[in-house]
Amino acid sequence: MTELLPNHVGGRWQSGSGAGVPLFDPVLGTELARVDATGLDLPAAFGFARDVGGAALRALSYRQRAGLLAAIVKVLQTHRDSYYEIATANSGTVKNDSAVDIDGAIFTLGQYAKWGEALGDVHALRDGDAVKLGKEPVFLSQHLQVPTRGVALFINAFNFPAWGLWEKAAPALLSGVPVIVKPGTSTAWLTQRMVRDVVDAGVLPAGALSVICGSSNGLMDQLQPFDVVSFTGSAETGALIRSHAAVAQRSVRVNIEADSLNSALLLPDATPGTDAFNLLVREVVREMTVKSGQKCTAIRRILVPAGVYDAAAEAIGAKLRGVTVGNPRNESVRMGSLVSRAQLNAVREGLSTLQRQTTVLHDGSAQALVDADPAIAACIGPVLLGAKDADAADSVHDVEVFGPVATLLAYRDLDHAIALAHRGQGSLVTSLYGSDDTALARTAVQLAASHGRVHVVSPDVAQTHTGHGNVMPMSLHGGPGRAGGGAELGGLRALDFYHRRSAVQASPAVLAGLGLG
Repeated sequence: MTELLPNHVGGRWQSGSGAGVPLFDPVLGTELARVDATGLDLPAAFGFARDVGGAALRALSYRQRAGLLAAIVKVLQTHRDSYYEIATANSGTVKNDSAVDIDGAIFTLGQYAKWGEALGDVHALRDGDAVKLGKEPVFLSQHLQVPTRGVALFINAFNFPAWGLWEKAAPALLSGVPVIVKPGTSTAWLTQRMVRDVVDAGVLPAGALSVICGSSNGLMDQLQPFDVVSFTGSAETGALIRSHAAVAQRSVRVNIEADSLNSALLLPDATPGTDAFNLLVREVVREMTVKSGQKCTAIRRILVPAGVYDAAAEAIGAKLRGVTVGNPRNESVRMGSLVSRAQLNAVREGLSTLQRQTTVLHDGSAQALVDADPAIAACIGPVLLGAKDADAADSVHDVEVFGPVATLLAYRDLDHAIALAHRGQGSLVTSLYGSDDTALARTAVQLAASHGRVHVVSPDVAQTHTGHGNVMPMSLHGGPGRAGGGAELGGLRALDFYHRRSAVQASPAVLAGLGLG
């Protein structure tokens, strides 16, 4: 039997008492490890993190906690090569796709270490200036942000086992809040290994970082009023979390990132052959194929003028035909696998649903795989669907296929395109392509209400834009409506989730000392 990966709770490594759930190589089908959390004393685990880890973190200033993040960065950089090996084996990703997860995580931690250093040696953050409560400035109100005296529970998705942990943990630890992470089961190995390396390096106080692999049963039951929970995954599970007594009755703060039917919009001025048109084609192909389309920010709907539809279909299809799919260990392979056969079945089922209202413009689903057995590997080539009547293709605006699948949609005019983008009912990101700065700016404002991020690509930023699907720590990650209504990152805005705001009413002399002790 393969290794049963231990959990780290209560300040020590503990194995579950069950046989465990196996983790597989999604290309070769071999068992890699097992995870299990059966029999763990969850009340004690949460209590230790909350009381021991939380007290130790809050005793440090923001600058000192930023130093902890910098120390974590050094640990992860030391073991970076081993993380790539795990990602290849357990996630089935090619090296460039693994970098999005692993190097993206390290970069995000580094950014919060720098930002935290600038906050200085204080233990609370002033929120705005003090204001008078009377005619004379002798009694004032100062709003203050202080770390919540609870634990941060992260229930993460399978697609980003590295970045998904650290993009949440960086602002939490900087805020002085201990972290308990429950990674997505199928790819939990990388999360567990990173936590193990950081814990074994001794760079964090006891109880500051815990990992529970396996089932999430019972985790929400442990949450108390000052705890917070952050979830990434399906809208169905998100709804269950919101209805749990911890949230509904104990007012535990919750952040949810759920389904997102992101769009890419080609403005009318971007005709075939223009730089803007070519930029859209390149970005669509990249977003369909990076991590085999298993990104919550991937482009799912491509909105183009009706007169450009055929040219866009041909241009995107031509590039997709050059994408090699199969074993990520083979250097000729550009796109690896989905994370599991179960995910492959889900993608095939979603494709079947969308195909009832669309036309297949490029079908890579049956293409030959490189160094991989189609009966075993969870691989599928990219599929481009299309619908010239975008209004009638209801499923395209309602069903997210979490894989290398996107749908090309024709619009009549820009108002129609904007209406179609809004039919996503709330998305993480949309991207705009064109050369008319005024039209791009106006469209960005019109789309902002239903999108957490609007990524505008014009020819002058062709070489410098960060990518439709790349989540940068400087910008907001989250979205309204269907996308979950959550908000992560966005620079130091991310600290808001882990702080409590209070208005301190006092004399100027008292207010002058706030946050120094």
